[in-house]
Amino acid sequence: MKSAYGEDPREQEIAMQRHFNIRLNIFFFSAFAIFTVIIVRLAILQFVEGPTLSQQESSLRVKDVPLAPTRGTIYAAGGEKLAYSTPVQSLYITLQKDYSNTERGLKNRPEALEIADKLKEVFDKYGKADTAMTKEEIIEAMDLEYRKQNGFSPRRIKIDLTSGEIAYFLERKSDFPGIDIVEESIRHYDKDTVAVQTVGYIRKYSNASTNIDFYKQIRAQTETPPDMQYTETEDVGYDGLELQYQTELRGKNGYKSVPIDPRNMATGIAEITPPVKGYDLHTNINKNVQMIAEQAILDQIDWVHTNRVSGKVHPYAKTGYAVAMEVDTGNVVAMASMPDYDTNVWQSGGISSENWQQISSNYQNGTITPISAGRSGHEFDSTVLLGSTIKPLSVLIGLNEGLFTPSTNYSDNGAAYFGRNDSARVRNSGGHAYGRLNPTEAIKNSSNAFMVDMVGEKLYYKYRNEGIEVWDNYMKQFGLGASTEVDLPNEYLGFLEYKQESETVLSRLAYASFGQQGKYTAMQLAQYTVMLANKGKRMEPHVVNKITDAQGNIIKQFEPTVLNEVDFKDAHWAAVIDGMRTNVSAFNGFPYDFARKTGTSEQDYRGRLLENGVFIAFAPRENPKLAVAVVIPEGGFGAYSAAPVARKIFDAYDQEYGLDGVPKKSNNQQSPETNE
Repeated sequence: MKSAYGEDPREQEIAMQRHFNIRLNIFFFSAFAIFTVIIVRLAILQFVEGPTLSQQESSLRVKDVPLAPTRGTIYAAGGEKLAYSTPVQSLYITLQKDYSNTERGLKNRPEALEIADKLKEVFDKYGKADTAMTKEEIIEAMDLEYRKQNGFSPRRIKIDLTSGEIAYFLERKSDFPGIDIVEESIRHYDKDTVAVQTVGYIRKYSNASTNIDFYKQIRAQTETPPDMQYTETEDVGYDGLELQYQTELRGKNGYKSVPIDPRNMATGIAEITPPVKGYDLHTNINKNVQMIAEQAILDQIDWVHTNRVSGKVHPYAKTGYAVAMEVDTGNVVAMASMPDYDTNVWQSGGISSENWQQISSNYQNGTITPISAGRSGHEFDSTVLLGSTIKPLSVLIGLNEGLFTPSTNYSDNGAAYFGRNDSARVRNSGGHAYGRLNPTEAIKNSSNAFMVDMVGEKLYYKYRNEGIEVWDNYMKQFGLGASTEVDLPNEYLGFLEYKQESETVLSRLAYASFGQQGKYTAMQLAQYTVMLANKGKRMEPHVVNKITDAQGNIIKQFEPTVLNEVDFKDAHWAAVIDGMRTNVSAFNGFPYDFARKTGTSEQDYRGRLLENGVFIAFAPRENPKLAVAVVIPEGGFGAYSAAPVARKIFDAYDQEYGLDGVPKKSNNQQSPETNE
């Protein structure tokens, strides 16, 4: 084969030299390019990315461990503390070595066990007997396997140390590596058990963050400022105001800046940034009115057990609910869900199995939830059918829809018939035939027949199948079947039986017209009553009046808020309110003219119709100040089971604030000199 360079040796040498030079130039150029890239990259690292990387390096060497703040106080309207925190000293340990179930950790484990023995010895000698800890409990609190905390995170060993324990550990800190005394707080609740389900309770964040959406979202956050980070052992609101205002009550936590080594273990001295106390809540709950309401319910439950109501005693009445709400402001001055319990069982953020068994049926707020302070003897919820308390609204709907006028007369024969061939019958209570009635008299006499014939049936024939939506729209405008917007969590919107399609539209409207097709909460019933009192304004209920900081500065003031209004004729309001004059013996001697409506809703239980007591009222009739709603499941006629509770609430409010604007308590407490 012929050579590419020819046969001349000199030509071959020149060609080879040329190729060598080319390769050498390529090598130097490549080396130059590589070094240029390296130099540029080093410059970027030095001048552009350097500060960021330095910060990241610092964050890897120092960890901010949150320290929970002192929780804000919840006050009653008179300044009484319903929930408050007191400072205590807690013992924490930050592990200085790896004691986990690894080869390295197992070698160090005897040291950890020795620390546990020494701690137990101190606790036994200087601590309180009722807070004694076993060695196993101490080891579990130390979390040697890092199940709860990272290696650098302090572990709380014991809360509420005695002065003897504190002195011992402070004097011998060198004998206990990683030990710290940290000021924390314990949550206390009024021992008079005032509105406990409304105030709520606390639990550990570790539990709350797996069960409540609010805390699940917090845990899911990837970047959180140090002062907003939660600790696993932190006490957080779990229900009631404690949960609703968790962010405000909690405040901002401090944090401990802990130097760590590459093994994630603490090294050096930590720097402390103190926590910021949470804001305080000032509620509209009047302690005296609230306690009278609570006791009145319990007394009334006992009374119906031994006294005949509508011909029989009612031994299965076990629960009761009441809400008192100011007409002009929407302020909730009492919210009673009975029976209640001592919220201090949650004081440590947990609860014993024994205590849980005692309160498991009555720790929820029955005025806004259906499964509440226990249940009646036949498992009836706190949300019951409204019975005749719906009739003022039923008549308002009929008047506004032009189904009749305030002067229309109706012949009440004691029953109403509807459906195919009038096959369905609804009777008045006791089968009474009231004769000629106008709408006002129909409310006063609580005529079921009038409601069926003049409202339910006429509404059906006006709108046919659309009648259900018309009815539902009116209900929701009055807060029935809609959120009241009360400042509490977990509000139940009611059970709308008229929405169920198991019966005809005509049948559902007929039964709804006299209160047998909707189950609502006592809170919804109170808001509806306020709307009757102020003639069409649906007020937002306010449990909290204002929020202040630790120095008493107002952070937020809650003003009266109208959620929606209905525009009905004055003559219609007058006709309806004038009809709210049912005879109620519990109000004999009451010094004010007041509007009221009793209710007795029938509820099926295994083929038997049992009676729930319901009562609504507002006072005075002119310039109304307070509206009250009371529900006693299985209590019998509302006039005898529920009305006496309302009377005591009105009397208590009159003492505190005055239904006429003049508190009677101040008059009763005047000195003899003043009376003269």
